Amino acid sequence: MNAANDIILGLDVGTTAAKASAFSLDGKVRLTASREYPLLNPQPGWHIQEPDAIAEGVLEAMRDAVSQVDATRVIGISVSTAMHGLLGIDSDLRPVTELLTWADSRAWQQANMLNEHATGPRLHYTSGTPTHPMSPLVKLCWFRDEHPDILRLTDRWIGLKDWVLVNLTGQVVTELSCTSGSGMLDMETGDWNPEAIELTGVRRDQLPGIRATTDTLPFSADAAKRVGLPAGLPVVLGAGDGPLGNLGTGALEPGKAGLSIGTSGAVRMVVRKPAVVSGLFCYALTRDVWVAGGAVSNGGLVQRWLTQTYAPGCDDATACRRAETIPPGSDGLVMIPYLVAERASLWDSEIRGAFVHVRQAHTPDHFLRAGVEGVAYQLWTILRRLRMINRVDEVRATGGVFRSQLWRDVVAGVFNRPLIVTGAAEGSGLGAAILGAVALGVVDNLQDGYSLLRGDSEETRIVVSEQAKSVYETMHYQVPQILQRYGRLGADLR
Repeated sequence: MNAANDIILGLDVGTTAAKASAFSLDGKVRLTASREYPLLNPQPGWHIQEPDAIAEGVLEAMRDAVSQVDATRVIGISVSTAMHGLLGIDSDLRPVTELLTWADSRAWQQANMLNEHATGPRLHYTSGTPTHPMSPLVKLCWFRDEHPDILRLTDRWIGLKDWVLVNLTGQVVTELSCTSGSGMLDMETGDWNPEAIELTGVRRDQLPGIRATTDTLPFSADAAKRVGLPAGLPVVLGAGDGPLGNLGTGALEPGKAGLSIGTSGAVRMVVRKPAVVSGLFCYALTRDVWVAGGAVSNGGLVQRWLTQTYAPGCDDATACRRAETIPPGSDGLVMIPYLVAERASLWDSEIRGAFVHVRQAHTPDHFLRAGVEGVAYQLWTILRRLRMINRVDEVRATGGVFRSQLWRDVVAGVFNRPLIVTGAAEGSGLGAAILGAVALGVVDNLQDGYSLLRGDSEETRIVVSEQAKSVYETMHYQVPQILQRYGRLGADLR
């Protein structure tokens, strides 16, 4: 029997930081501790991390969070991590490679070769993961071609989630959600895809067993001592940060899309069975709940660049207030917002950004607003594809950019849907805790877990003005044409 003041610890292990969030069942405890670690770029296209730095950050964040609560009230730990990482470990569970993150694009040639034939699209539709350099399957193909000895002699190939679980439990397992982001899952069987195994050259015994996202393992004595919690505490395997982000914002039903914008951005929608659309992913939350959608690389990082470039000396909030004085549509100025290699729905690692339709009358504030509108339209291309699966009646949004009224108004106008901005700042950590509540028997289902743990998070409904609606509806037809023309021009220039 659980007490009202019992606590679930939700871990959110991301690309640049580990966050440990404590949630009490009565809503009175809600705190987060975090530790940062570097994302390294030793060569063009390489984006790696030191596995031990991540492990240290996770344990330190947990220790900090636990020190602020009554540790005897913690009933379990549940884990969310970034997806698409790849790491090799030896038989002593020590790293033999760096962690190749989702952002690592060294395997672009392998991705291109697969996509030139039917193999790439077939693997996408079998696994739910686009055949792209981010995919662990494609990364393994790079090792196959460039370092076959490392591929063959490495004891196990695992992901970021699996590495975190190694450090928390001392066991090598994976779970369905992060496996669905590997490019190597057969979604129908829920097991590793034999074609993918043969293609990469790995052996089946080099891959961990796939468990349910609600399965648990005991917290190891070594980790427990470091953190200040009892050994044997249940560690819920958890899921990937994307599906758990939907859970954390309450976008749990078909027809409700979850939108998150941090450095990058994503639009996702829950579906009851795997559904793959060209240009989008489909990842598992549980065996019965899947999340379809797409992630863009150019999200909040575009806002940071806009501020630095067109409003030097200002902070982002001030830059956004300046841009609010510009009418919707930015007087015809359009930004192609590809400052870094883009993912959904283009999956183009070489595309470049641009401003088009520039006129003498355009001021720096026009460029600020056009940049925000460009990001919103790139996310809208994902929403448009999601409508092939199910109608979208509501968008539930989270992310620091939504502190700005400009971002709220632009996204609501471009999406032309009711936009509910949620105050669930813990994001995927909250999603992990909700999934943990189901796994630990605290609640019977995900919706009840959300209702229990979301606490007093505020929700704001954004109403689209008729002027903005009219302008953006017209741009819905114009912007795709601009992107298509620019894409052809960019390909010719490359």
